[in-house]
Amino acid sequence: MIKIKAMILAAGYATRLYPLTKDRPKPLLPVAGKPMVEYIIEKLEPIKEIDEVYIVTNNKFYSKFISWSQGYESSKKIVILNDKSMSEEDKLGAIGDMRFFLEQGRIKDDVIIIGGDNLFEFQMKDVIDFFYDKKEPVVVLHDIKHHELAMRFGVVEIDGNEKLISFEEKPQSPKTTLIAICMYLLPKESLHMINEYLESGKNPDQPGRYIEWLHKVRHVFGFVFEGEWFDIGDHDKLAEANEVYEKKNKARPA
Repeated sequence: MIKIKAMILAAGYATRLYPLTKDRPKPLLPVAGKPMVEYIIEKLEPIKEIDEVYIVTNNKFYSKFISWSQGYESSKKIVILNDKSMSEEDKLGAIGDMRFFLEQGRIKDDVIIIGGDNLFEFQMKDVIDFFYDKKEPVVVLHDIKHHELAMRFGVVEIDGNEKLISFEEKPQSPKTTLIAICMYLLPKESLHMINEYLESGKNPDQPGRYIEWLHKVRHVFGFVFEGEWFDIGDHDKLAEANEVYEKKNKARPA
């Protein structure tokens, strides 16, 4: 049976959300009364191919994730990894943490990587099916509609077959309003390329930089989704997500 290992990036320090994140990691901040990481894991639950979920955090917040995981029930095996960093100054960066996860977990399966501050409403089965149809790396895309907003993200162009033909991280003049969210699906035979990227001395932090490099050396496809998405980087986005999810919870039948 095909297996997928899920990795949730959770080793940042989220200084823009101080004081909320001074003593608590961003993915454990509550949204409508529930830690945001639980929304992500709930989206992964129906995917039978995913057997383990790895959460990569830092030394500052490792114990917080351990305490949380001891009280959280999931059908998936949850593994908490400590990358041993203590601050912004010595962090490995998101791509560095991707390599750390592969090495520490001795990963030999396909991988899905998700930012721990991303909340989304599409069905994971759709992107998994797309990934196995393409049999190549996949980045999840969202049309943010406004060029001014697109400037904050990785901006993508795709062809008629959904293959990436350009990727620009935070461009001053975006060619499209199609942006890459922090969700990547990587076939196992491509995983060695993360190390190749890092060994070449490139930026180890912004994960979009890896996709920007990768699509120039092999095919990468973009899965475009409709529906709500939150990249919770500041107090305003957290408040907005909290309001939306509280309304959703109230609208659900008891």
